[in-house]
Amino acid sequence: MTAELVRGQNHPLPRTRLEIRVSAGTPIVAGATLGDESGTVRGTEWVAHPGTPTLPGLEVSRQAAADHRLAVDLEALPQDVHRVNVLLALPPGTAGPARFAAVAAPFVAVTGLDGTEVASYTITGLDAESAVVALELYRRNGAWKVRAIGQGYAGGLADMLVDQGLPQARELAAVILDAVALGASRSVAAPPPRTSDEARVRTGAPGTGGSDGGPAAAAPAPEAVQQPLTDGGPIDYAHPRRKTTAPPPPPPTAPPAAPGEPPVPVAGDATGWSMEERLYNQVWGMFEDLARTTASYRSAVDFADSRMEQELDRALADPRSRIGSTGDRAREEASARREQLVDRAREAFDRDLAQLTAESEVVEPALPPAYARWDNPVWHGYRVPMEIPMALRVGDLRLPERPELRIPMLVRLPLERGLWIDSGRSGSEAAAFMDAEQVKRLAVETAVALAARMLAVYPAHEFAVHVVDPAGAAAGAFAPLTHAGVLGEPPAAGAQGVAAVLARLTERVDLLQMAARAGAGADALPPGMDTAEQLLIVNDFPHGFDDRAVNQLRYLADEGPSVGVHLLMVADREDASAYGPVLQPLWRSLLRLTPVPDDHLADPWVGHAWTYEPPLVPAGSAILGQVLGQVADARRAWPR
Repeated sequence: MTAELVRGQNHPLPRTRLEIRVSAGTPIVAGATLGDESGTVRGTEWVAHPGTPTLPGLEVSRQAAADHRLAVDLEALPQDVHRVNVLLALPPGTAGPARFAAVAAPFVAVTGLDGTEVASYTITGLDAESAVVALELYRRNGAWKVRAIGQGYAGGLADMLVDQGLPQARELAAVILDAVALGASRSVAAPPPRTSDEARVRTGAPGTGGSDGGPAAAAPAPEAVQQPLTDGGPIDYAHPRRKTTAPPPPPPTAPPAAPGEPPVPVAGDATGWSMEERLYNQVWGMFEDLARTTASYRSAVDFADSRMEQELDRALADPRSRIGSTGDRAREEASARREQLVDRAREAFDRDLAQLTAESEVVEPALPPAYARWDNPVWHGYRVPMEIPMALRVGDLRLPERPELRIPMLVRLPLERGLWIDSGRSGSEAAAFMDAEQVKRLAVETAVALAARMLAVYPAHEFAVHVVDPAGAAAGAFAPLTHAGVLGEPPAAGAQGVAAVLARLTERVDLLQMAARAGAGADALPPGMDTAEQLLIVNDFPHGFDDRAVNQLRYLADEGPSVGVHLLMVADREDASAYGPVLQPLWRSLLRLTPVPDDHLADPWVGHAWTYEPPLVPAGSAILGQVLGQVADARRAWPR
């Protein structure tokens, strides 16, 4: 039976391998500290946080998120550990709330690996606090219990760590917040929350046979008060206002599966008002399913390894048993039990992967151009659209357990943050073995492929692209854009060209912000001002940029997306190191992508390191030129 705890109440823990699930409604930092018998945290090596997410018997998320799953194996903790404190903190310096009074009460639940809830606690009564000790797992007389704490700290994470007796608490708090800021730049942001009516409906979602029960189910819809009509149908009072729009079309129906077989996957089996929205929701559902089922498998393997080590430690504690047949038999038995556990986990994992692979095989061919790879036949029937799509595919994501299963990386349009194509070799293992000029060329080609996608999925004259190439080093790579005539002007070169483009776009952001603050319409803007969204591609940064240009670039990165001005940088971070920390906020505000496969992106659920693959056009394909030619024709035909 689940125990709903109040502050100060405790409850016994019936098992030693647990998950602690946190739901806060806003991105928060989750961590944990280990304490000795007196509750003292002996050093930074006893703190699990986004910068050091894994300790023996403990794992936390690598980034700030609205939902967290902390893994705890109480038997694998060091012998001196008697307490585990679960910490929550609001990340400072973000657009989010600065105190817990401004957010919904955080909810914390202790569950088994199968999802069975043991105890839960809703942390109420917080006000100016920006950090809180949520729960304490503690050992008493050889048994473990959980206690609801709810102790808040207005001084934030640093004060909370000081209170736990941690040496160098404030220095560690700074390290944690730096790790959170870096994580924000590498995280694939989750799609905006959907209402219950938009919740994804899956048939036979993967994970049902996994070791942790698979992904958490979508939150149920608010219960409606129902009253029978004369014909037996119900009246739904959940939304009493008159509905003036048509209800969303039902998702496609999968053909019935044979008894004992998983359902046959169907493209568009998520809910939504259009097939585009249903496919978008389905892709994100597949992404989450793969993240969670992989986390379940990895957790099961870790448990098997930990259990084998503990069994060997107990069996071979006596030095006399370490040699001869007794020791060999103990090792063989422990290894056999480990293999049995791993095989069972792998069987469930392979079943989930097979279902996801089958789903991918029907979803990928059904994707519209904005979501499709360049080698998808849908591009051969491309026509310039009349409406802006929900999202754009900016690459693929995969995990090492099944590298051939690729999940489309979809980002919402309009872009909420700029993009940075890393043209350096130091941040990528694959790029480290390549020629520096080859990496730079691939980086520009990736930028061109992304810019071409944006031009292709927007209606004519609703998207414009500007290119800054101070030294003219990438003229050949930018040729598809210049030859097609989709640029308003040739790529800007030299310091003067850089200054002119930045000045125009900075002025545009200023004017649009002033108009928005004044509540003015488009007629208040200067005559002839282009109202289309703008994309600025900056190549070879910081070459050609003085201090004023750097400040303008930072301004565009911070303020531009809100008024339709977006930044796509092609740069090597090491080349800009001369500017020192002044550019740190710029890099952190951009989503880093790479021109070669690299495992630097994290999902928003469990924080796996996903291998990103750029959306490059296949070698020898003419599809890019054909698509850009249609875009250019539509722009020329647009009435002026």
